[in-house]
Amino acid sequence: MNIYTLPDYLTAETNNPIQLFNYESTTSQFNNKIDLTKNTFSFLQEGCKTISTSHEPISITNDAFLIMKSGHCLMTENLSETNNFYKSILLFFSDEVLFQFIEKYQITNKYIPAITAAKACDYDDFIRSFVKSLERVSKLAPNLQQQLLQVKLEEILLYLVSTKGVDFLLFLIASKNDQTTNFINVVESNTLNKLTLKELAFLSNMSISTFKREFEKHFHESPIKWFQNKRLEHAAFLLQHNTKRPSDIFEEIGYENLSNFVHAFKTKFGVTPKQFQLQN
Repeated sequence: MNIYTLPDYLTAETNNPIQLFNYESTTSQFNNKIDLTKNTFSFLQEGCKTISTSHEPISITNDAFLIMKSGHCLMTENLSETNNFYKSILLFFSDEVLFQFIEKYQITNKYIPAITAAKACDYDDFIRSFVKSLERVSKLAPNLQQQLLQVKLEEILLYLVSTKGVDFLLFLIASKNDQTTNFINVVESNTLNKLTLKELAFLSNMSISTFKREFEKHFHESPIKWFQNKRLEHAAFLLQHNTKRPSDIFEEIGYENLSNFVHAFKTKFGVTPKQFQLQN
């Protein structure tokens, strides 16, 4: 699977600290490996978007937008059901620009842990109007566009600080240098997600061999075995606390067919899923 470096993949103008791109597509994308070299606003206009990072996956429709910090993520883009179209206005900005903004407006640069790599936020009237203004800016000559983008970025950052609080912004500069913490977050946040070892290693910024070695060091068993046990434990929870049948949940926890699920469940718990459900 290719790794797409953004914004470089979308535009040849890679030196500008703030970049605007009007992205449109008629093809859905699933778990593309994305290397974000800049922080990013993704103002979704059409379709659905899901990103997986070192923290919990986030999904939005076109009534919300994302703010993402630079780094690795997996990105899924689905077309809108009404017109088979995907559209997102992307506003990229560097850490340097963000630090300049923080200094200019004397925002307290306090330490906060890297508790997330992205945030979703619903549109309101102001932000919808702001996005329309970005569409107009995108049609201007490059030199004028760059000058206006400086102002537009400050506008949206000031608005979000005012309406959401300073922490809503400062997560973008939270420490992301602790590889061990990042690795553990990737594993624990994606316990029930159907990610491959390649995808998990990518989110951890590791090779597959390093990821496997670190995994056995921290979790004391192979990734395949650990994830299987966690998913079977979740299956047991669902069977015990819900009215769902085994045939309703096997796909949810990552099994391609009911037979394999029943066999794995019986191997771990000594009874079939149906027997477990009746006993509990």
